[in-house]
Amino acid sequence: MTTKTPLLAFALLALAAGTAQAQTELTVYTGLEADLLDRYAQAFNKDHPDITINWVRDSFGVITAKLLAEKNNPQADVIWGIPASSLLLLKAEDMLEPYAPAGVETLDARFRDSAEPPSWVGMDVWESAICYNTVEGEKLGLTPPTSWKDLTKPEYAGHVVMPNPASSGTGFLNVSAWLQMFGEKAGWDYMDGLHANIATYTHSGSKPCKMAAAGETVVGLSFAFRGAQTKTSGAPIEVITPSEGIGWDIEASGIVAGTPNLEAAQTLIDWSISSAAMKEYNEGYAILAVPGVAQPVPNYPEGSEAALIDNDLEWAANNRAALLAEWSKRYEFKSEPKS
Repeated sequence: MTTKTPLLAFALLALAAGTAQAQTELTVYTGLEADLLDRYAQAFNKDHPDITINWVRDSFGVITAKLLAEKNNPQADVIWGIPASSLLLLKAEDMLEPYAPAGVETLDARFRDSAEPPSWVGMDVWESAICYNTVEGEKLGLTPPTSWKDLTKPEYAGHVVMPNPASSGTGFLNVSAWLQMFGEKAGWDYMDGLHANIATYTHSGSKPCKMAAAGETVVGLSFAFRGAQTKTSGAPIEVITPSEGIGWDIEASGIVAGTPNLEAAQTLIDWSISSAAMKEYNEGYAILAVPGVAQPVPNYPEGSEAALIDNDLEWAANNRAALLAEWSKRYEFKSEPKS
């Protein structure tokens, strides 16, 4: 007994050391809603307990700016959940590692990079929506909007909140969509009219809907997932799809070029388009990157997929800097202070 105990202890220590060495940590930059991160990580770790995700989370615009600022000294291994239009910017800067994950052939062609191998792959679609507080609207005698242009009517003066497109991907997809739908001159004219009714621009895409739900505003321009979730929680809102069509982008993922943890990063990207991942995304999103698998989401606005505009994501990415500069020059002064 006395001769075997030290050997057994040594074996256990060696096993523990081997287990510790096998654990890989990935730094993952994301713009995903904070309440989703633990759930997604836990679902991933059920299949891959040997990989630890260390999240770095902020709004889409801030994360995109952070990645570009770190171009010459990358700090992330993987990007999981920022707009495809932002990933196209990173691709143009040679900041993404091309990789064809297992199952890439199942993705809708609109929801993945067209290159072979792709530099990014989609998860789900998030699209514009109007969150309208029915109680507050009735108190004020307002007519519920059915279109984007309704929001420029004088009755809505001071009752509309929208995300700042420089810090929010939801704000940017709206600006991009209005310019694509209405044309450049008419698009800016529309935003001038809308701006007259704006109470404030937020730095979060979900905040306008939360404000509408709390009665802090009547109209919050947000995205359909947040609207559906908020309505399901009991808030007195309607989630409205404007009649002209709606802007959208793809929550998408990619590998940061030069990561020292390439194998683990590829494992995460493989999982990000798996059936298990799609099931998780479908908890909130009704349009998934893999077609035909989504189940209905409670209180999701009907007709959302049919209302998606013919969106030129490459145009949005290539013109992003110029659009944001023009938007800021015209409207930035109504933005809430940055925290």
